[in-house]
Amino acid sequence: MITGENIFLSSIEEKDKKYLYSWFQDSEFLRFYDYYPPVPQSKEEVDKNLKYYENNEKSFIFAVRLKEDGQIIGVAGYDDIIKENKVATLFIGIGNNDLRGRGYGKEALKLLLDYGFYIKDFHRIQLNVLSFNERAISLYEKAGFIKEGTYREFVLRDNERYDLYLYGLLKSEWENK
Repeated sequence: MITGENIFLSSIEEKDKKYLYSWFQDSEFLRFYDYYPPVPQSKEEVDKNLKYYENNEKSFIFAVRLKEDGQIIGVAGYDDIIKENKVATLFIGIGNNDLRGRGYGKEALKLLLDYGFYIKDFHRIQLNVLSFNERAISLYEKAGFIKEGTYREFVLRDNERYDLYLYGLLKSEWENK
């Protein structure tokens, strides 16, 4: 368990799945969460993805929980871990729509970065973000992430093309923040 001021990160439990099923059925959540098409997922697809995280050394996922009651409000973790290079790709999604914009994503990001750099000893943490996700871009830039590249017109949403940005943060940059 990784604890912050208002939230903590822990493993996903069986009782959490009903919330995950709901979030991954929500096209609006999926629209911002990933660059894959925001197609609602079945319970079987969500379960398959969770198993992937459980049984894979290159990825892991946490439940983002409120400290006050332990309620799951989102997910966060790392994909594409390359241990030899000490590199990982970060992701965060606050699934509970009523709790977005309250600073929980910012706190989850800080906890993930501390965990990644100081516990997992990553040298570099990177992420992908859709060009229309202005709130996330602002959050990442305030945390010190540097925009390193653009996958031009990578994503098709609502019959429009959008760029996908690559951001990176080095351990030395995080330590000097």
